[in-house]
Amino acid sequence: MKFLKIALNFYINASIHVAIAVYALVRVTEYYFGLSNNEYLNAFIFFGTITGYNFVKYAGVAKLHHRSLTNNLKIIQLFSLVSFFAMCYYGLQISLSTLVFILPFAGLTFLYAVPFLSGFDKSLREVSFLKILVVAFVWSGFTVLIPLVAVGKEISLNISLHLLQRFLIVVVLILPFDIRDVKYDAINLQTIPKKIGEQRTKRLGVLLMVFSLILEYLISSELSVKFPFMMFFFLVIVFLMRSKTDQSKYFSSFWVELLPIIWWILL
Repeated sequence: MKFLKIALNFYINASIHVAIAVYALVRVTEYYFGLSNNEYLNAFIFFGTITGYNFVKYAGVAKLHHRSLTNNLKIIQLFSLVSFFAMCYYGLQISLSTLVFILPFAGLTFLYAVPFLSGFDKSLREVSFLKILVVAFVWSGFTVLIPLVAVGKEISLNISLHLLQRFLIVVVLILPFDIRDVKYDAINLQTIPKKIGEQRTKRLGVLLMVFSLILEYLISSELSVKFPFMMFFFLVIVFLMRSKTDQSKYFSSFWVELLPIIWWILL
């Protein structure tokens, strides 16, 4: 039992779970547009997510406590390094035009973690309300735009609607995390729950999901995609409404991040 708990914590803390969630959203896009599994690109996005998330989460910690790092963090660092090399390998299998398109999203991820504002002591994630928008934009870009650009699709109205829907969904998926982190965030970091309160945040999330449901009916008329989306829609609403400041350890980091994977499985 103890081993299973250690394995689960590593699975979550090493960003494997969130990487599978991102991978699942890429596969959802491929399903909607009838694309075959782009193995090299999808592996690049998977290992890139692990690399990027671990860089964002642990770069500052490693810098401050380099000599006193715990064994768990050292293992995560090693795992991140292996993931980085895997990302580079799969990146070499991708066309140059696709890599060029990836650069702005990769750059935003870098600036999300590295201080470059206000005398180089503030990163994008420390700017009020910008944090959630940057994360949603990057997720949307990697899971909708990049898979389509890689196969030569031109940006159309349908793709734009998909992109907007994915952006809204990711924003809502982030809200339970922001509700959880209210008591941990810096006083000057104005997240949505800190600004408008927990209940209004939930109502905002429901409104955004309803809008994403409307977009779903504009995007596709096929029942084969509508039923899985409706299941996903209700699951997101349930977890959003049950989120609270004193939530369990795995509520957001495991169960909320599991929802995109469930959507993909249902499809």
